[in-house]
Amino acid sequence: MDIGHLSRIGANLPLLAEIRFYRVLKFANHHTDTSVVMNNEISTATASQTEEATAHEGEILTVTEVARFLRVPKSTVYKLARVGELPASKIGKHWRFLRRDIHEWMHGRSRQSE
Repeated sequence: MDIGHLSRIGANLPLLAEIRFYRVLKFANHHTDTSVVMNNEISTATASQTEEATAHEGEILTVTEVARFLRVPKSTVYKLARVGELPASKIGKHWRFLRRDIHEWMHGRSRQSE
């Protein structure tokens, strides 16, 4: 080895020490409790799903949406709403339905047929 090569290494020693220090810092924080992180992510996801489900249940549906949901013609939805069999509200000349009420109505009908 020549002396010039050693002097270049010596000049880079502070840089090498800094790189090693950076690696230690970078990976020192790597030891996180994954169960805490995962539980936080799961509880956040569950909370948002619960909020979405609650908002979804309170969703107001039109005749077309209810007909598509129940897979029946719109005329059937109008008839059932008009005779009071299907839970609905008339706003002006438009029928509106709560998704939650339609679900409950369907579950009630399935229990009656058993």
